[in-house]
Amino acid sequence: MELKEIQRLEGHTDRVWSLDWNPATGHAGIPLVFASCSGDKTVRIWEQNLSSGLWACKAVLEETHTRTVRSCAWSPSGKLLATGSFDATTAIWENVGGDFECVSTLEGHENEVKSVCWNASGTLLATCSRDKSVWIWEVLPGNEFECVSVLQGHAQDVKMVKWHPTEDILFSCSYDNNIKVWADEGDSDDWQCVQTLGVPNNGHTSTVWALSFSASGDRMVSCSDDLTVKVWGTENTEIQSGGGFAPWKHLCTLTGYHDRTIFSVHWSREGIFASGAADDAIRLFVDDNESQVGGPLYKLLLKKEKAHDMDVNFVQWSPGEKPLLASASDDGTIKVWELIS
Repeated sequence: MELKEIQRLEGHTDRVWSLDWNPATGHAGIPLVFASCSGDKTVRIWEQNLSSGLWACKAVLEETHTRTVRSCAWSPSGKLLATGSFDATTAIWENVGGDFECVSTLEGHENEVKSVCWNASGTLLATCSRDKSVWIWEVLPGNEFECVSVLQGHAQDVKMVKWHPTEDILFSCSYDNNIKVWADEGDSDDWQCVQTLGVPNNGHTSTVWALSFSASGDRMVSCSDDLTVKVWGTENTEIQSGGGFAPWKHLCTLTGYHDRTIFSVHWSREGIFASGAADDAIRLFVDDNESQVGGPLYKLLLKKEKAHDMDVNFVQWSPGEKPLLASASDDGTIKVWELIS
């Protein structure tokens, strides 16, 4: 297997922190689209040309955020884009006939917003911040957003929020080395921390930068400043919506593959997960069907050395028939890759 570079995308004038593929693109003749965000205070919208297969910047979203844009996320319908910034705000953008308009600004965090994420139905938006809090916003008609819960539980900067792919259960990871699992006990917007994955249950020993779920939602992968990738599993995701919470358990730790901080991890629908790290490399891991009892359940498929000239901040697989991988880097570029055998 080989990770082949399709295109190197330039345009941002500072490091590229994150990107997000529009989930409503890449099928039924709709060209793939993704958004990227940067230290240059802008968001760029990129679209693939169906005939040439090449990418072009279709829009630059600027003059709204006054500091670094750290995170961006499309709603499940692909109609709205949320962007979280070091200016402590989250902006909501709507695509109106090809023009992106900022239709709402969410304020409340005390300082830098680090991550934004929509739930599977697009009815809730989660944001997290260096102020140690996680906020849950309800999406109301007319592009109105109401904060329904402020979750205090982390002791430090919260790096990422991620909703479970099928259930309204929220996961957050932090500079405090922990992953926290939040659920709404009942229908009263009474969000509580139902589990903490930390050192006592084989968790990370340093900052947890990111996490991602398998397509089926019964496994989760996390990555950390402790140079490890950990895989977690749950028995049954269905019963979680019935009020009973199925706890997550540590399945395996992948150690020895990275010698610098791992900033990003993302699981493809085909079961391959990618990591992006401070050694400028991208690695792909797959199920290890030959794994020994008690050994890691995953093995290194390939390592792409010098994928970028600087830190790889973010990796994410695309939707669509033949998934592509996009990566964002401190070198100011985004690269689109194809996995070929």
